[in-house]
Amino acid sequence: MQEKRQLITIKGTRDGFSLFIDDSCTFDTALKELKEKIAAARPNKEDPMVAVTVKTGDRYLDEVQKTQLKEIISEENRFTIQAIESDVIRKADALQWKEESEIKAVNRTIRSGQVLEVTGDLLLIGDINPGGKVVSTGNIYIMGNLYGIAHAGSGMDQNAFIAASFMKPSQLRIADYISRAPDYESSGVYMECALIDKNEDKIIIDRLKRLSHKRDHLSSFERRMKNG
Repeated sequence: MQEKRQLITIKGTRDGFSLFIDDSCTFDTALKELKEKIAAARPNKEDPMVAVTVKTGDRYLDEVQKTQLKEIISEENRFTIQAIESDVIRKADALQWKEESEIKAVNRTIRSGQVLEVTGDLLLIGDINPGGKVVSTGNIYIMGNLYGIAHAGSGMDQNAFIAASFMKPSQLRIADYISRAPDYESSGVYMECALIDKNEDKIIIDRLKRLSHKRDHLSSFERRMKNG
């Protein structure tokens, strides 16, 4: 007799339980088995609440289905959902992620009074003159002179940075941190980058070649930009 395939797999971790839902069956069928597994694994009332990370594989859950999960994996049963992880996302979310992660290349000079705003990373091939301003939700790379204002991580990304061939800005901003011209050498600096130092709680200037050590999430493209 063929053994019944398990649709719900629960594994204990250091932080609680990881719960895997088979993505080849119907959601209702998976919920039925989930109720049985949760009832069998329910901690005693004296035990602390157990955190559960739900992994759905190639199954996308809408808000109604997430609510159904939360009703089963509930505080009443001594469980709480820590996260729901899926290998798939909605098309709209994928397009938004693509927009926010793309590097926008712009070949122009930003003159006084002009403002350039982009979503994602900005690669500016040109100068930012005094009175000019660039704003990006991601990182800013300037293949030219930075004399004006640069604002990286405008969506409150404190890991964003600003890199320039020559840096003598009137103002730098990263997320909600602001640093003005007196913070820098009066003569300006070559091939440097600006980033937030959490220990010093301010924007600092460092050598461009040290950027990959301080921001190890840099993509291979960004590493090539840094190294030339």
